[in-house]
Amino acid sequence: MIRVILFAAANCALMAQQVKYGVPVKEGPMDSLRLKDYRPDSSLVVAKTKVTMARFPVIDAHSHASMSGIKTRADVDAWVKTMDETGIEMSVVFTETAGAEFDKLADLFLKSYPKRFQVWCGMDTRDIDAPGYPERVVRELERCYRKGARGVGEITDKGWGLQSSEEGALPRAKRLRLDDARLDPFWRRCAELNMPVNIHIADHPSCWKPLGPNQERTPDFQGFNLYGKDVPSYEELLATRDRMLDKHTRTTFIFCHLSNVGNDLAALAKTMDRYANMYVDIAARDYEIGRQPRSARAFLERYRGRVLFGTDMGRERSMYEGWWRLLETADEYIPGRIWWPYYGLELRDDTLKSLYRETALKVLNFQ
Repeated sequence: MIRVILFAAANCALMAQQVKYGVPVKEGPMDSLRLKDYRPDSSLVVAKTKVTMARFPVIDAHSHASMSGIKTRADVDAWVKTMDETGIEMSVVFTETAGAEFDKLADLFLKSYPKRFQVWCGMDTRDIDAPGYPERVVRELERCYRKGARGVGEITDKGWGLQSSEEGALPRAKRLRLDDARLDPFWRRCAELNMPVNIHIADHPSCWKPLGPNQERTPDFQGFNLYGKDVPSYEELLATRDRMLDKHTRTTFIFCHLSNVGNDLAALAKTMDRYANMYVDIAARDYEIGRQPRSARAFLERYRGRVLFGTDMGRERSMYEGWWRLLETADEYIPGRIWWPYYGLELRDDTLKSLYRETALKVLNFQ
């Protein structure tokens, strides 16, 4: 009798598990499908607008020589051709280097197309505990400026310290942070030279969450995961940003990827209201603005003059065209890079002009 009752209870539980939202769920071939292989075809019949050229001239304030595969003059020529075809007037190239490597890249871009590129240098983070480091890092900044650098970036701290990674990280207490007093002369000199600084602080907040069925981003991004690793929390890293901004009100800081707070635009807005010298770019955060088009549009309109356009995704023509479709059209259910679809923002002309070019003209150093 007990055995029959247990079987009946188990059977009832199984039946309850197989009903979702009133629909009986049956076993089938999709039960063995891996999540990363799931690529559903949509039956929606919606507009698919192809935008080959940006509506207004664009300054791409976030690109990389390394990510774009630039090594030769022919590579630069090919990039400029794509820029012409898609409406990019100028690209800001982050070399992330100093010394001889910066000089090589500066010559490659500026001697070829001085009006089409800005080159930005990196920061010397070698031997940060050595005597005279604050003076040395400033001297190299000044040398790069004379060689053609007009900004600094991308400066990154995902928790391992500035310009460091898990493999090369110092002990946690010794890592260089944005608010480190040793960098105060560097930030001040950037202001004096009118060199904006592009900073990648923290990372997408999902990186601090466990990998598994509730992880927000797809397996393609699991290599960025920081859960359980020897790094400060997401909130602690953002606090280093704020402490730096408190100290250096004259330096122009551009926090890329919407300062990695694109998932909470209300919180980002509060921070931007507090710091007048804080700017952001939208590079590689198409998935943040595309999944919340109404909130993102309101944010971009409200902070017109504080947000710069950037790509950070190579130099393929299709990549640029994807941005134009997202920002300029009202298309719905646009295939995205992560998991969720995008929805076009259909930005007003004044917002587009500011995002594409006018803010960059105000913020960047064109001397």
